[in-house]
Amino acid sequence: MDAHITLRVDGMDRPLTVDTRTTLLDALRDRLSVTAPKKGCDHGQCGSCTVLLNGRRVVSCLALAVAHDGADVTTAAGLADDGQPHPMQRAFVEHDGLQCGYCTPGQICSAVGMLAEAAEGSPSHVTGDLTARVTLDDEEVRERMSGNLCRCGAYGNIVTAIREVAAR
Repeated sequence: MDAHITLRVDGMDRPLTVDTRTTLLDALRDRLSVTAPKKGCDHGQCGSCTVLLNGRRVVSCLALAVAHDGADVTTAAGLADDGQPHPMQRAFVEHDGLQCGYCTPGQICSAVGMLAEAAEGSPSHVTGDLTARVTLDDEEVRERMSGNLCRCGAYGNIVTAIREVAAR
């Protein structure tokens, strides 16, 4: 069965017709030619398909497109502001937070979403004091980014890039 939906992708309304079983990732990549989110594991385990869905980070391979009709989807490509890279994108480049780059769009979206969660005071598994302001030390950043895997092992530089942006 097909459904007519509209997704607001990177600030632009994109109407499309999808089979009700189509994932958000497949709708973005195969139907709308939005290639920033990558298909890695297709099981929600690697994070390479992470996007911001209404401002929250999600692995798009596990989300059904029809469940998000009218949603605001931001990919790594949509984070730029008036042609200028997002601070997180700049930090990843400046700190070599990437090697092959396959996971990078998902890492960047996850990092942006994670900073918003931390700013809201959402604790993680390693947050010591649940009543205090969240402090994004290396352990906290690693825990919060643990759903995004990098086969190249650029984790040290990814953490440095995120902490730099968090400090601003």
